[in-house]
Amino acid sequence: MKLPFKINNKSKNLELFPNETLLNVLRNNDFTEVKCGCNEGECGSCTVLLDGKPVNSCQVLAMSVQEKEITTVKGIGTLYTPHFLQKSFVEAGADQCGFCSPGMVLASYSLLKENPKPTREEILVALDGNLCRCTGYVKIVDAVEMTAQKLQTNNLEME
Repeated sequence: MKLPFKINNKSKNLELFPNETLLNVLRNNDFTEVKCGCNEGECGSCTVLLDGKPVNSCQVLAMSVQEKEITTVKGIGTLYTPHFLQKSFVEAGADQCGFCSPGMVLASYSLLKENPKPTREEILVALDGNLCRCTGYVKIVDAVEMTAQKLQTNNLEME
């Protein structure tokens, strides 16, 4: 069946089965920026924002979110027009294989939207549940701190 969804500020009619997870529906409808890691809600690779809050899309039934705003990492910035948070990840060297990056970026984005001056501990709490097998997290936390500094220095807001 086809049902309407709002993804990255656009209305889309997506093909799905009633018992499918949001992760499967998104990936089956060409939102491949949403990664499938563990399919058990443990790794954070499938993170999307639902009404601005990070969730593991592998743990959400797609039918339950029709009325909600779904944001993937491409909803905040793309390869050609990256968000300044995404630029900070590159500048800090926080992207290695890149598999965890969409989830890390979205968790960081949600944190900075609510708290533009987080402590290192608050960043670690916000990223908890997002696994990275490459970086050891230091550069990821550095990227979030770098973005927070840009927010303060340039009097910016997360958009």
